Amino acid sequence: MEAIAKLRNYPTSPRKMRLLADLVRGMQVDKALAVLEHSAKHPSVPLAKLVKSAVFNWKAKNEGEDESGLVVKTIMVDGGRTLKRMRPAPQGRGYRVRKRSNHVTVIVDTK
Repeated sequence: MEAIAKLRNYPTSPRKMRLLADLVRGMQVDKALAVLEHSAKHPSVPLAKLVKSAVFNWKAKNEGEDESGLVVKTIMVDGGRTLKRMRPAPQGRGYRVRKRSNHVTVIVDTK
């Protein structure tokens, strides 16, 4: 039985988060957590917490079962809301700055 965990409106661009999501997709959970722990990218910390949350959700659903065969079955990164800000520019103009966010969904399941 699979378990789901979601991270909503995390303030980093979806492209940066997808780089890490592509690394751990299809991996066993313990290997995925090790990869995320040793990654230098800043979204690796919330992504590792999200994978752990999905594991705990799976434990709550399947009490007494062995968790050693858990796999990151699906991981999706979607764009969240974009905050539009203005930055001063030369000659009285203003440049638009888009501060992006993303939504991440992790599904873990046994092999």
